[in-house]
Amino acid sequence: MPGFELFGAEERKEVNDVLETGILMRYGFDGPRKGIWKAKELEHAITERFGCKHAHLTSSGTAALTTAMSALGIGVGDEVIMPSFTFVASFEAVLSVGAIPVLVDIDDTLTLDPAAVEAAISPKTKCVMPVHMCGSMADLGALMNICNKHNLILLEDACQSIGGTYEGKHLGTIGHAGTFSFDFVKMITCGEGGVVMTNDIDVHTKCDGYTDHGHDHLGVDRGADLHPFIGYNFRISELHAAVGLAQIRKLDQFLVLQRKNNQLLRSHLEQIPEISFRRVPDPVGDSGSFLSWFLPTEAQTKAVVDAMKAQGVLAGNFYWYDNNWHYIRKWQHLQNATTLQPIGDAQRNALLSLAQQDFSKSDAIMSRCVSTAISLVWTEEQIHAKGEQMKAIIRSVI
Repeated sequence: MPGFELFGAEERKEVNDVLETGILMRYGFDGPRKGIWKAKELEHAITERFGCKHAHLTSSGTAALTTAMSALGIGVGDEVIMPSFTFVASFEAVLSVGAIPVLVDIDDTLTLDPAAVEAAISPKTKCVMPVHMCGSMADLGALMNICNKHNLILLEDACQSIGGTYEGKHLGTIGHAGTFSFDFVKMITCGEGGVVMTNDIDVHTKCDGYTDHGHDHLGVDRGADLHPFIGYNFRISELHAAVGLAQIRKLDQFLVLQRKNNQLLRSHLEQIPEISFRRVPDPVGDSGSFLSWFLPTEAQTKAVVDAMKAQGVLAGNFYWYDNNWHYIRKWQHLQNATTLQPIGDAQRNALLSLAQQDFSKSDAIMSRCVSTAISLVWTEEQIHAKGEQMKAIIRSVI
């Protein structure tokens, strides 16, 4: 992680195909584009590689979540249960469709705690949205059972876990719909981009129109298209899709490197008995993009983080508990319902209530967790040096 570490001639070739035609838009201009349809080609490659029936590209992972929720009929007043540890885009997408984000505790998988999900279900609950953080999966078996029991939508935010699997199926293809992000620091990058994956043709058709101003794409040209519903512009460009097309062909290579480097670094940290590791519901399916580890106490963890910073090795080691992007503890703008435009009372009241909600169980996990991002280009010598340096720092503290 991320795919940009191994950019090369393949990406340049695909982008140049587009530049030579001059047609940067994914729709129309059939003659001048000379048969170059990079977005369509990438969508087909996604269905083939990840085993879903349908894939529709978007301009970002955030747009993919918003599009998926709209296509699934999630809207005003609906509650979407999601984890307290995620990226801000997850709740932003929920709010964008008028729904209410219901944040609940995580467990030692660093994803949704099924017991917390069950306890949060109300008559307004419409969707459970696990976020497969840091390359690995939520307890999908338990979450699917809950959704089936209560007739709820399961929407997978798999933006951080491209290439991960659960019981042989790719993350993002197991629920009613799932999403990837292809931003610059993801396992596969388009520079910017995202995708909605589903096995439901109705959901796919709605995504196709929603991301292009409601076009049904059935006319002889764009001017002849009908608009069966209101949509927006969440289109990906041909240039971005071209980059992703080259990247997806390298995914197997990326996963081999990432998993190998993850295990090599883990072999160093395993030598410290006080360290424990994130629980992975299906270890075979871990994409390996992060190695997440725990120390016994918050004080020890903070001391190790401070020592790594002082010695110049904090880069790539993320202490999410103090991170402004990923954990509810630092999301004051969410807890204060700070928006540029007025929002409805139901949304506003739900957000304001977050400040009084007890997230002590999540705090107890996140305050002891460090996640180390795994590079695709590390050599074994570099991993050994990094592991030995991290071990020395940790041992000096505990």
